[in-house]
Amino acid sequence: MYIKGSASAASSLLRRASRARNVSSLSPSSSSPALASPSPAAAPKLSPASSLNGSYRHQQQRSLSFYSAVRSLPRWSHGVNWLSSRGGSPSAHARAGAIPAIEQFQRKIASMATEHPFKEIFTSLPKPGGGEFGKFYSLPALNDPRIEKLPYSIRILLESAIRNCDNFQVTKEDVEKIADWENSSPKQVEIPFKPARVLLQDFTGVPAVVDLASMRDAMANLGSDPSKINPLVPVDLVIDHSVQVDVTRSENAVQANMELEFQRNKERFAFLKWGSTAFDNMLVVPPGSGIVHQVNLEYLGRVVFNKDGVMYPDSVVGTDSHTTMIDGLGVAGWGVGGIEAEAAMLGQPMSMVLPGVVGFKLSGKLRNGVTATDLVLTVTQMLRKHGVVGKFVEFYGGGMSELSLADRATIANMSPEYGATMGFFPVDHVTLKYLKLTGRSDETVSMIEAYLRANKMFVDYNEPQLERVYSSYLQLDLSEVEPCISGPKRPHDRVPLREMKSDWHSCLDNKVGFKGFAIPKESQGKVAKFSFHGQPAELKHGSVVIAAITSCTNTSNPSVMLGAGLVAKKAHELGLKVKPWVKTSLAPGSGVVTKYLLESGLQEYLNHQGFNIVGYGCTTCIGNSGEIDEAVGAAITENDIVASAVLSGNRNFEGRVHALTRANYLASPPLVVAYALAGTVDIDFEKEPIGKGKDGKDVYFRDIWPSTEEVAQAVQSSVLPEMFKSTYQSITKGNPMWNQLAVPTGSSYSWDPNSTYIHDPPYFKSMTLDPPGAHGVKDAYCLLNFGDSITTDHISPAGSIHKDSPAAKFLLDHGVDRKDFNSYGSRRGNDEIMARGTFANIRIVNKLLKGEVGPKTVHIPTGEKLYVFDAASKYKKEGQDTIILAGAEYGSGSSRDWAAKGPMLLGVKAVIAKSFERIHRSNLVGMGIIPLCFKAGEDADSLGLTGHERYTIDLPSSISDIRPGQDVTVTTDNGKSFTCTVRFDTEVELAYFDHGGILPYVIRNLMKKQ
Repeated sequence: MYIKGSASAASSLLRRASRARNVSSLSPSSSSPALASPSPAAAPKLSPASSLNGSYRHQQQRSLSFYSAVRSLPRWSHGVNWLSSRGGSPSAHARAGAIPAIEQFQRKIASMATEHPFKEIFTSLPKPGGGEFGKFYSLPALNDPRIEKLPYSIRILLESAIRNCDNFQVTKEDVEKIADWENSSPKQVEIPFKPARVLLQDFTGVPAVVDLASMRDAMANLGSDPSKINPLVPVDLVIDHSVQVDVTRSENAVQANMELEFQRNKERFAFLKWGSTAFDNMLVVPPGSGIVHQVNLEYLGRVVFNKDGVMYPDSVVGTDSHTTMIDGLGVAGWGVGGIEAEAAMLGQPMSMVLPGVVGFKLSGKLRNGVTATDLVLTVTQMLRKHGVVGKFVEFYGGGMSELSLADRATIANMSPEYGATMGFFPVDHVTLKYLKLTGRSDETVSMIEAYLRANKMFVDYNEPQLERVYSSYLQLDLSEVEPCISGPKRPHDRVPLREMKSDWHSCLDNKVGFKGFAIPKESQGKVAKFSFHGQPAELKHGSVVIAAITSCTNTSNPSVMLGAGLVAKKAHELGLKVKPWVKTSLAPGSGVVTKYLLESGLQEYLNHQGFNIVGYGCTTCIGNSGEIDEAVGAAITENDIVASAVLSGNRNFEGRVHALTRANYLASPPLVVAYALAGTVDIDFEKEPIGKGKDGKDVYFRDIWPSTEEVAQAVQSSVLPEMFKSTYQSITKGNPMWNQLAVPTGSSYSWDPNSTYIHDPPYFKSMTLDPPGAHGVKDAYCLLNFGDSITTDHISPAGSIHKDSPAAKFLLDHGVDRKDFNSYGSRRGNDEIMARGTFANIRIVNKLLKGEVGPKTVHIPTGEKLYVFDAASKYKKEGQDTIILAGAEYGSGSSRDWAAKGPMLLGVKAVIAKSFERIHRSNLVGMGIIPLCFKAGEDADSLGLTGHERYTIDLPSSISDIRPGQDVTVTTDNGKSFTCTVRFDTEVELAYFDHGGILPYVIRNLMKKQ
């Protein structure tokens, strides 16, 4: 059947009004079996029109809340079922009293089955030997020729929309938009998407768990069972962002660094450990286990879910931009902000623009000695040049068979660096081979292959390939890739290894910028001599002071990790040794890496060169590089040396790796070892020796560089399936420090009023059973008046806490010494700190300050110049609402939950801007803030608005009288009047606004439908 919406405009308006009156009805989560129907053979064939209109009628009559139905499902667990074909199924230990609820749930699901608009394509997937794997929504059964041409990544969006179609949160019109991707994607249409699961790391995961804990308190305050608050899709939280490289070049480094990690983060860790036991459907992977994206690749990724007999593709959103690494496994995944992640956890759809897809064709084979890191840096440069922001990139072609899964994951990992939402590799035989290598059972792999083949989501390069349509095309012959690094300040500034020396000298000459340091010619040969623990030492411009094998980007790839070990071995045998003042470190992304380095015998040689394992976490890649030795630091600062860091990470922005390394280069792990041995980036590896061997002869790069065959032999003999099985079967058992961590018990958290890390937020303190309803804004003051391009970095608290800021004053008042302030990032679980850090960026430009730059504003009634937080507090104390005026692209940049949470806590009721960044606008709605757009050609300046006026926004008081995108009138106390477009873009967003935000919306629906 063809997918086509045929509703008239009049009936559409009637349905809109009806849906506005029934906004409490919730749709199933994307991983719910709720959409299962009886045997499809028994279902009458529906025409598109009758299916669509009938679905709306059923929607209006529906009384079932999926929250009340799903909440009592037993706890989902990785620990028992991870090797089975039902890895996403709930485990057997249901909560007491759950069985009646489950029976009720099943009865309601059975009664709903006839409502699903696509029930006729819900079909069985037979097993070869009899029986069935499960049932699924069959894309081929649509008999729609457009689907054959769709990119594989878009097919995943289409399947999700079909499975979750309820004609409220996901409509049949949404399905049609995706099916008609070739025509609709250029129009920048928005679609809803429900990921199958959510991935968190500890920095961004803490505020999400804080919100869930606070929601439980709200449920109790409203007289209901707090244990009903649970994620509705699997949530995995990996603690990996807190370990720092304090101790290195020591056999005891892992233990010593972990002890310091626990000392610094004990309070946060205890809270997360409580969450791991208090919430169903949540897995917390303890510190010291690995990096979130490598653990996701090797263990958490399902590829295909088979949940209660319903099969569907794995998909994931994560609160870390490099969630895209899982795209290498054929799982659609990308990074989002905290509010979007929380919404997905609670079964709500994410709004996204239907993306264009860049087809990237690979051919040929990498040359001898060229690494996956060289390839990814080349791809990154090509895609940055092509322009792929907001798009999917899908890789295909004959060269795919030459890339291991780990190579693909390396490329997918760096999607944020080349700007794409995803860098997607469809599942093929290479994927299946990797799944078996990493310990997934034969039964699971057979189920995955059978489902993906049946649903036209599997690529078999042994068969003729149908031509797929892409938005644009790129091509790369792998044989053209050459060894390279990237830097000194951006990931996409690739430098071929053969040109590195000349490029370095150009950087010294060039004016200060991404490729320049402006070092005078007469100073470029400067030598800084110093004493390093009694040993004579020296530094020059380009000297390497940090060499780090770090980051899931590369530590997930056995070929480059074992390649690094081979370089260390050859160098040791020839008598080369890394200088002791180079801070060397090795931080694997999982315990599997340690196992195969030990199995190969190469860890011993890495230790000889100072690359002892320092911990299992992100470390240097996210700036947790620890301190440089005082003598080295003094030599750098006193002589103004442009010191270098070489790391196998994915980002090298200035100041990120270490404050004292102005030049930072991304390189493969074997190149990290090579540059550490050379001691400088100012070297031509083809012509200049790295050093002198034990026989006094020069040793060159070619003498220590392993061949592709040597690396392949090491991988073949050392990387074994049992390593993955043994590592991940015990991953949730933790370590002694984690297991000894005392945490409160019970389903509700015992908040410590004295904590400056974890605090109960005020979102639900005055919440009632009835929603507050729609509201306008009356006589509000302007808190801030901005121009164009105010980013989430300007709005959201980030970085260090300035000594004179409101947040600093709060901490000092609560007995925290300045040395213990830590960062805003580490205190994301405390709303008191984060509210004080909102709009605290020292570079923010507020027109009310008339040219002065900084985190202050004018309190209009008194004319006082105050910190933004202090002014907002004064308005709130006086009972005055506030609004924000802004220019174009308000909220651009990375999605940050506190960029919406913070303004809400400051009392901001509306933002009037020329335009909004898409996700930030949605986040504002999610926090109950009204987004308004000036009419085209108008802005605050053209309307003569100074920000000293008082603003009244005339919005209907009944939610049923508000339409998405309708015009509203804004008036000021000095007689001005202008029209704006209210940016509630969907019926679902109107429901959120009616309830005061997404989280109150969820709570009330749980209460109403229990």
